[in-house]
Amino acid sequence: MANLKEIARLADVSVSTVSNVLNGRKNVGRETRERVLQICSEQGYFASKSSKSDKSNTIIFVFSDFDRDYYLKIIKGISHCLNENGYDLIICTNKSSANFMRSKFASGTISLDRHMTDEDLISVATPQFPIVLMDRIINNDFANTKSVIVDNYPVMCEMVQTLVDKGFRRFGFIGGLEYTLDHKERYSGFIDTLKKNGIEFDSRNYFHGDYSENSGYQAAKILVLGNTLPDVLVCANDNMALGAIKAFEEHGIRVPEDISITGFDNSDAAAMAGLTTISIPRYESGYLAAKELLEMIKGTARKEPFKLNATIQWRKSVK
Repeated sequence: MANLKEIARLADVSVSTVSNVLNGRKNVGRETRERVLQICSEQGYFASKSSKSDKSNTIIFVFSDFDRDYYLKIIKGISHCLNENGYDLIICTNKSSANFMRSKFASGTISLDRHMTDEDLISVATPQFPIVLMDRIINNDFANTKSVIVDNYPVMCEMVQTLVDKGFRRFGFIGGLEYTLDHKERYSGFIDTLKKNGIEFDSRNYFHGDYSENSGYQAAKILVLGNTLPDVLVCANDNMALGAIKAFEEHGIRVPEDISITGFDNSDAAAMAGLTTISIPRYESGYLAAKELLEMIKGTARKEPFKLNATIQWRKSVK
């Protein structure tokens, strides 16, 4: 494994600069800091930490680089809270995020990375290194984690019930990554509400998506090729809903005259498109995640997940 001198040579900086980066000191430029940390991650160099007093005032935010616009408000919330408390923020989107966290140069991590496995997170979340998980729960008594999640289920039930009350009976659904908490809760709310109302869901109108606009676009194209469209298409996020609208428009299918459509997230693009969606408090979720992490660092946080409420935004995409 590389040593401090080797890291300095590869990064073309002094040993003291590497030390400053690993200890979270502010007298290093952003580009240099990121280059050093990237090399440390690639080389598997983990700086040792012997006590709490050695910890830097640095927090890592790890997220899946699916949609930068979606994460912007979350990052603002995290940054605001950390600035108020004298902490620095480093953002990590690369595939070596598990190694990045194991380096332990920071005091803790906020993770919204759908690619990291539970096993990776459990191995990193030691008593000395707390992790706040966003939109994810790990049921492990020994992992030093806490969850900040959106309460997806009840608000999805509320929206689908309102659609049923409006007279909709034939539903379609585009889901997200099936192993994510978001997808599981949103789909459960959707299907449970249909069952409650005695509405049978046609499984041919269920599509696997990955939260990207293209996956919504492709799902809608398949729908168009079918014999009949559903009355309403419920999507697990805004990106997929916007992709579906694009596909419908290309085939002369009008929204909402021919098909209604809903999303989830309340992105800026959704507002501009007049998309009915569910609004989640992204800034607040980031702020609270940072606040909870700082409480964990102090040893005063409670273990129970923190749930945030979401609200429906009715717009012109539903008739």
